[in-house]
Amino acid sequence: MKCPFCDYPKTKVIDSRSTEDGSAIRRRRSCLECGSRFTTFERREKVQVVVVKRDRSTEPYSREKLATGMYKACNKRNVPAEVIESSVDQIEEAITRIPEKQISASEIGDMVMSRLRRIDEVAYLRFASVYKRFRDVSEFSKELGELMTEKTNRSS
Repeated sequence: MKCPFCDYPKTKVIDSRSTEDGSAIRRRRSCLECGSRFTTFERREKVQVVVVKRDRSTEPYSREKLATGMYKACNKRNVPAEVIESSVDQIEEAITRIPEKQISASEIGDMVMSRLRRIDEVAYLRFASVYKRFRDVSEFSKELGELMTEKTNRSS
């Protein structure tokens, strides 16, 4: 494993443990050259799933794209990386279990919105504003109103 900081090709595994749901192995590593520490995840290879986008074009499913969207939504929020990674793992597991091996981008977006709604409301609204393509403040306000109504109903 190359060091992401200095590109030295040799690292030492300091700690290795299974993730909470057992779908991956988390390894803490140390570079033998610069001493930097970093984390890697080892996951089993998944069956390739094709994502059908809004314009009907297709592309291979990308875990990185899913994770990037969630990390962007949670940027500068107090959401631990482990929570985001766990959510990505759970969404990915659901995606790979579909029998057709084809899924629409909107289905993935709905899964992300569902997770973010439970994790962090601000992150949810950030993601929703891009995913639902809000055209103006009134659409944002409507989504916020629905979120507030739901929150009020839960606390009652």
